[in-house]
Formats: sequence, C-alpha cells, structure tokens
Amino acid sequence: MTTAPAGKAAEREEDAESRVLSAEENRESRRRTLRLLGELLAPVKGQFVMMSVMVVIAQLAVVAGPRIIAYGIDHALPALIDGDASLTIRAGLLYIGAAIVGGVLTFGYVRQGTVVGQRMLFGLRKRVFRFTQKQDLEFHERYTSGRIVSRQTSDMEALRELLDFGVDIIVGSSLSMVFTVVLIVSMDWVTGAVMLLMLVPGVLLTIWFQKRSREEYRAIRTHSARLIVHFVEAMAGIRAVKAFRKEDRNQAAFDQLSQDYRDASLRSIRVFGIYQPALRILANTTIAVVLLVGGFRVLDGSLSVGVLVALVLYSRRFFQPIDELAGFYNAFQSGVSALEKIAQLLAEQPSVKEAERPTPLPDSTGQVDFEDVSFRYTADGPLVLKPLSLHIPAGQTVALVGQTGAGKSTVAKLISRFYDATEGRVTLDGVDLRDVSMEDLTRNIVMVTQEAYLFSGTVADNIELGRPGASREEVEAAARAIGADTFIEALPYGYDTDVNKRGGRVSAGQRQLISFARAFLADPKVLILDEATSSLDIPSERMVQEGLTRLLGRRTALIIAHRLSTVMIADRVLVVHGGEVVEDGSPAELVAAGGRFAALYQAWQDSM
Repeated sequence: MTTAPAGKAAEREEDAESRVLSAEENRESRRRTLRLLGELLAPVKGQFVMMSVMVVIAQLAVVAGPRIIAYGIDHALPALIDGDASLTIRAGLLYIGAAIVGGVLTFGYVRQGTVVGQRMLFGLRKRVFRFTQKQDLEFHERYTSGRIVSRQTSDMEALRELLDFGVDIIVGSSLSMVFTVVLIVSMDWVTGAVMLLMLVPGVLLTIWFQKRSREEYRAIRTHSARLIVHFVEAMAGIRAVKAFRKEDRNQAAFDQLSQDYRDASLRSIRVFGIYQPALRILANTTIAVVLLVGGFRVLDGSLSVGVLVALVLYSRRFFQPIDELAGFYNAFQSGVSALEKIAQLLAEQPSVKEAERPTPLPDSTGQVDFEDVSFRYTADGPLVLKPLSLHIPAGQTVALVGQTGAGKSTVAKLISRFYDATEGRVTLDGVDLRDVSMEDLTRNIVMVTQEAYLFSGTVADNIELGRPGASREEVEAAARAIGADTFIEALPYGYDTDVNKRGGRVSAGQRQLISFARAFLADPKVLILDEATSSLDIPSERMVQEGLTRLLGRRTALIIAHRLSTVMIADRVLVVHGGEVVEDGSPAELVAAGGRFAALYQAWQDSM
C-alpha cells in the first residue's frame, strides 16, 4: 500500500524535523535550547531552589530508613532484652519521623514541581501563539501548519510530562541512588564492592536500552509527524476532499501511517519489555548475592545481623531508581527534543520586521508610490515583479488585470506589506512602508481576499473585527452600505447568528459580503480587493457594485479582478504581464487603444 500524497508531505516534515545536523548546528541548537530554558526558569528560580532543598532532605529521610532498622536490631533489641526500652522507642520514633519528613517533603516538591511546570508551560504556550501570529506570510508558507500544530500540542504535552515528573524521577531517583551507595559503602565496603561489581551488567544493559530506545523513539517521532501532517492537510482541505471524493484514498493513507506509528510503538514497547525484566532479574540476583556473602560474614562474626538486614534492603532499593530513570528515558528524550524544536521555532527571524524607530503616520491621505520596485519570493527564485515605478494618487481607484501569475497579487501584497520589496521601496504618503509601524499600517491599509475567511462567532462579531469596539449601529451601517443587511436580517438571529467555523452557515457570496462590511467598517485610506468579487453571484455583485461606487470614491483603492464589470468602475486600469505593467490608462482609453485590455473587453462583451 502506498501513501504518496501524504507520504511526500510527511517526508518533507521529517526532513525539516529530523535531518542530521552538523557539529556547529548541534552546538547552536544546544545554545538556543539552554537560552530558552534559562528564560523559562528565570521567573521561577526561587521556587526551583526551594524544590531542590526539599528533594535533598526528602531523599535523605527516605534512605535513612534501613540504617535506622540496623540500629534497632543491633543496639535497641539487645537493650530491650535487658529491660531498657528507651533505645527501641528512639529507633521507632526516628523511623516514623523519617517516614513523615520524607512523605511530606516528597508531596511538597512534587506538588510544587507541577505548579511551577504548569506556570512555565502557560507562559510558553502564550509566547508560541503570539510568535506564530506575528510572523510574516513567508514564514507560514515555509513552516507548514502541521509543524505549528505539533509545537502547540504534542511538543507541549511532552514538555508537560518532563516538567511534572522530571524533578521527582531525574533528581529524586539520582540522589536516592547516590545516597544509597554512600550508606552501603560506609556500612560495609565488602558489600559495596559486590554491588558495584553487579552494577557492571546493569550499566551495559542500560546503555543497550538507551541506544535501542533512542532509535525506536526517533521512528515514533517521525511517524507521529507524518500522521499529524496528513490529518491536518485532510481536515484543512476537507472541501476539496469531498469535491474529488478523496475519502477512500485519504483513509487508506491514514491507515498505513497509523499502522507505521503502531508498529514503531510496539517495537519500543518490546525493547522496554526486555530491559525491565532483565534489570529486575539482575536486582534480585544482586540481593541473593548480598544475602549469601553477608550471611557467611555474619557466621564468622565480621558483620552484624542488623547491618545485613539494612544491606539487603538497600540492595533492593538500589536498582529501583535505575528502573525509574530508564522508564522515564523516552519521556525525557521527548521533552528535550520538544524544547529544542520550540527553541528553533522561536529563533526564526521574520523577513518583514517592525521598524525600530517608526515614522508616525496616524492618518494617511492614501497616496501610494512604487519606486523602482522589484521582487522575488525566494533569494534564488525568479523575478516575479520586474523593476516598477508607479504613482497612485490619493483617492484614485486602480484596477489590475492580467493573466494568472502575471504579478497582480504580488503588487497588492507589497502594498499591504505582507512582503518587503527585494529592491526599491514602496511608500505611503512618501514614507517607506518599512518605516511605518504595523499599527499605523493596519489602520491605513486593508486587504479583502478571495477567501473571505470568517471566524467562529456571530455575524456582528465578524464585521466588528474591522474596528474592534465599534457600536452595533456602526456595524449595521457598514453592512447596509455594501448591501449585506438584507440577507443578514433574514438569518435565524440576524446579526447575532453564529456563522459556525469558517462561516459554514452562510454561502460563499454572503461570506464575501460580510468581509466587505468588515473592511468598510475599518474605513482604511487604502483598500485592496484581491479577486474579492469572484464568489459573488450576479445579484450580489450588483449590490456590491453599488456599495463600491459609493464608498471607493473617497479612498485609494486597488482592485484585482478578472470580472470586467468590477474593473470598469475604476478610474485607471493597469494591465500586468510577465511582472511588468504593459498598459496604463482609464478603461475607456485602453479599450480605444486596442491592446490587451481591449481584447479582454471585447471577449467580455461577446460573452454578455
């Protein structure tokens, strides 16, 4: 079974996520990760110090138990036989006190670790969302939606597991093992030597486990990325899936990807299934050896019974932290990998940046100029827009026409500053757009696209996005201005009707009218319509034409359209071909000139 469509996209994700890095890239990745970790820890470093102190004391209290038992057997019990119960009472109180201290402090640092971890994740989630929203289009076209979703979901979940249990398992278990070794050696160096000898196969077994689990975890991560990418692409393009009846192919691909993910998970479980029983066999063997050696030493009088009991208890506990650390190894790897990927995301530098010292432009007149502007989407890509000098006076309505790929939308994107010019500059009222703050730019320039995206919420909520805080009267006035009030008032709850996700409750034409009302409420000085009437039927288009005629007369407008009915209301038409403006004039002048626009106009007339 093949998974070509999903597989290719997923393999691109895998290449981006899991390619082998050079030594310098690895060093830079570690520096980024440590820097991000430091930024996350900075607000909670005091709480981490407190947690560290609690961990140390808690582990000392826990490992003290067998030592207290040895004292009770060797000293308290003989005294009790002789009629002195004070040592027995002291040993009992010490044991109970150690248990209470260890339990309370363990509860304290586990709870504190969870609270601190959630606080760190809360800030990181907000930071990642804010960062991805502020990135330019070039970033979002390169950094696919599947990867962004993965950063906010699976990577955050992996970090949560690391932060919630990391202190308890990594720090607590490590300290427990160290303290246990110190106490064993201090009580009896012979038993310490036996345990260190038995530790050698445990270390070799752990090294094997870490190597194999790392390989299997990498496979799980790769298949997980492929699964997420395929799912996101299928759901994002659900309309195309339905239109081309692609459900069965998508299901087959998803089944195969799910099977690959399941198989990788099963292999990982098998590795752990070998390691954990082997480690426990080794632990029980170590206990048996300690008991055997210690028993002979008790018989010859070189070791007391109480110390032997304590050594057996310590031997049993010695391998438990190793087991816990090994069990947590994949979660640790996953958390570290997630932190690396989030650090890499946050290190992305946008090509469109906020000006360091922006030139104030609170109220523009709407004059737009291209000064010898050329543009290419990538550094080694073709020149999409050839050197162009263009003057658009304030208040003029300009239409751009031309074949698909001619460069019309590129002109619109440069004016909206979705991209910056490769060479030359685009200005608004004589100010380079790169020197205008994003806030001033958003207030003065608005683009309405063909997609007409609506967010979950009511019709009124979606229109109000044009000017947050606008009154209901202003929202309804904007809808009336472009002729959207008729169909809105016919909806079940009028302006309070929930449009559902992506505007699923209204038609494509109605979505476009709502997006028009949103733009008109914003009242920008420059309004860009990029194929914005393509989804409208003839009656709706006529209503919009009336609104456009009334509202575009007092602002600079750029209209990109294939429908000449929309183009004919413009003051000026620019015919774009091959990244160049080949014709420039009023609609009547260009029709009379007999060029490319005249041919388009004649074809339109013939179709009428």
